[in-house]
Amino acid sequence: MQGSISDAIIQLLDVLDQDQITTNETVRQLHAKDESHHEPVLPDVVVYPRSTSDVQKILKIANEFKVPVVPFGVGSSLEGNVIPVNKGISIDFSLMNSILEIRPDDLLVKVQPGVTRLQLNKELKKHGLQFTVDPGADATIGGMTATNASGTTAVCYGVMRDQVRDLEVVLADGTVMHTGNLAVKSSSGYNLNGLFVGSEGTLGCFTEITLRVFGIPEFVTAGRALFDTVDSAVQAVTAIRQAGIQIGRVELVDEASVRQANIYNDTNYEEKPTIFLEFHGNQAGMAEDVSFTKDIFEEYGCTSFAFETDTASRNKLWEVRHSIAYAFIHGFPGKKMMTTDVCVPISKLAEAIRFARSQIEATSLVGGIVGHVGDGNFHALVMYNPQSDEEKLSATKFNENIVNFALKNGGTCTGEHGVGIGKAKYQQIEHGNSLEVMKAIKRLFDPNNILNPGKIFIS
Repeated sequence: MQGSISDAIIQLLDVLDQDQITTNETVRQLHAKDESHHEPVLPDVVVYPRSTSDVQKILKIANEFKVPVVPFGVGSSLEGNVIPVNKGISIDFSLMNSILEIRPDDLLVKVQPGVTRLQLNKELKKHGLQFTVDPGADATIGGMTATNASGTTAVCYGVMRDQVRDLEVVLADGTVMHTGNLAVKSSSGYNLNGLFVGSEGTLGCFTEITLRVFGIPEFVTAGRALFDTVDSAVQAVTAIRQAGIQIGRVELVDEASVRQANIYNDTNYEEKPTIFLEFHGNQAGMAEDVSFTKDIFEEYGCTSFAFETDTASRNKLWEVRHSIAYAFIHGFPGKKMMTTDVCVPISKLAEAIRFARSQIEATSLVGGIVGHVGDGNFHALVMYNPQSDEEKLSATKFNENIVNFALKNGGTCTGEHGVGIGKAKYQQIEHGNSLEVMKAIKRLFDPNNILNPGKIFIS
């Protein structure tokens, strides 16, 4: 270890309990990686705060000794967001996992960053409420806030940035600040919520998060619609969005992904481009929406439309959708997954997906396409052998081609996974001169560059 980190650990042992600090190699290995294909890097030490005060102490010491600090939730991120590329301190928030306050009348909840999505919804259900952001993984609320996560329900309820009403943030020097309030709207000052959500731990550490929540719908129905081509499936979704139909989720799964999901889940869904969709609302109004959707889908060549209304069948359907990444990973042991996360204007979505499929077929790699087609965000994934330089280069070029296509057509290099390590090289192309403004903000909040250095910005 360098002298500075050794001195920092000595100081940490003076202000925290001994069981809150570990240099155990196995624990450090768990904090060296996420679920991405990026190479792991071991932190020097893992620290477990129990309170905002603990986080203040950690950051003050890290700032004094100029030691990197990387916040860590459960490690489900997909772009190397929590990998401590410069080593230092990994702050694991798993002990800060309390639901602090539920305000049913205000449709708000206040939580600590280590609370997980499923943990929160289990408690909210007692009040007839739900937290709607659903990235698939049981991620922590802190991690989801850090990456501006979204997922299958974003088409209806919005992304993480839309749900955050207030954040308690500890800055690099240990200062505690709040970014918002409890009001539904405000025209007062700069929107600091929007700045910190999606900042990936580069501006501060979240210690309390106040979120908007929603009532659980009276009635929910889910279904699968099959099409002969991906183009017709995407065009059908665009049409129902233009028609103003209220839809809870709408997801595309291409035939290769359906095939892999069938193997993994022991299902027998027909292997055709499929739209998984869900409607939320009251039963009478929903019946009209479903009927209207059927009519529109038939116009675009829908060959089959089946619905699931009971909870178990709906859960199974979405379990299949959420398991597709794992289906590919388990189906090709020894290989790594590289996945794109672009988002394009809806008018360009069909063309973008068609381009992505052509790029997969141009390689010798196995892959599939899934996406939140209601908002233009899709994931094209390929499996590659990390020991093969040729396959690794092929996967990297595949990712790069799809990102460049999105950027050339008014899109973004990441719709929900965040920048992390993998998308840093595209920031200048996407943001131009505004990237310098972002760097200036980073320097203002973190002049010693201790907060998750090496993420978002290449330099």
